[in-house]
Amino acid sequence: MATKIGMMDSAYFVGRSEILSWINSTLHLNLSKVEEACSGAVHCQLMDAAHPGMVPMHKVNFDAKSEYEMIQNFKVLQDVFNKLKITKHIEVSKLVKGRPLDNLEFMQWMKRYCDSVNGGVLQSYNALERRETSKGGKEASKKGNTSHSSAKGSTAASRPQVSQNARKNEASANSGNQSAHVSKPPSHGITAYDEQITTLKLSIDSLEKERDFYFAKLRDIEILCQSSEIENLPVVGAIRKILYAVDDDASVVAEAQVMLSAHQKETISHSSPISEVPSDEKLSLDTQKRKNIINLDVDVAGITTLSPRQRVTDASDVHCSGSPLMTY
Repeated sequence: MATKIGMMDSAYFVGRSEILSWINSTLHLNLSKVEEACSGAVHCQLMDAAHPGMVPMHKVNFDAKSEYEMIQNFKVLQDVFNKLKITKHIEVSKLVKGRPLDNLEFMQWMKRYCDSVNGGVLQSYNALERRETSKGGKEASKKGNTSHSSAKGSTAASRPQVSQNARKNEASANSGNQSAHVSKPPSHGITAYDEQITTLKLSIDSLEKERDFYFAKLRDIEILCQSSEIENLPVVGAIRKILYAVDDDASVVAEAQVMLSAHQKETISHSSPISEVPSDEKLSLDTQKRKNIINLDVDVAGITTLSPRQRVTDASDVHCSGSPLMTY
């Protein structure tokens, strides 16, 4: 079962024309755009075609116009998913808005799932009969039949009729060809415009998705900064300054960096282990050091002026006193 399909699966590379052809041939409809199935009724009948009798078609509304009516159809579809234990998430809020990209992706998944059931073979499924029990189903069937009949009528009218006057037939054929040539350029131009509009809609949808993604990230950061544990930290204040900046100014980032550096300097000054010594104590310490240096110089000078006998006497005195520095 194709209940879980990755975004890089081949199912998401199926074109719009193939999707529309599959829907119209399976359900005998005449959809010209994938987003016309945004009401959810088409999805319900596709699931009914894959699993006959599983979908309560009398609850499906093919004439749904408002979002409330469309949501009711998707509720029916979700109930069917639950019965079949399908874990596919239905983004109803996006589908009911009729966005081409969202509806195309979900319909691509639907095709892949229906193809995976019984090999994609629908055994004697009567789409028109099943749709008649739904609200607005008869009107949808009439539209589909009208389109098919008009297509057949146009092909029949295009056949050349046998006439007694061959010249008139040739003249009418030539005039018909000329009118066809004249009418072709506008149709090609309209098709090109439709393709451009579809491309622009797809790009807008992708940009809106990217915008919503980054906005959600910024909102998460804002909520985190508002927590009571860290809201008073300097780094949180700097982040808020950047988040709440009105215009795109590079000075905002510089100001935030200044805030952090100022806090860092203040922290270092308070946490420094070296305490400053008062000036009076510094003077007394310097005086004591000078006295010690002077006394040491006097002692050295006295020792150098002693006689050898006096030096030996002093050494014997040190030895007698038990000093470990003297050895014999």
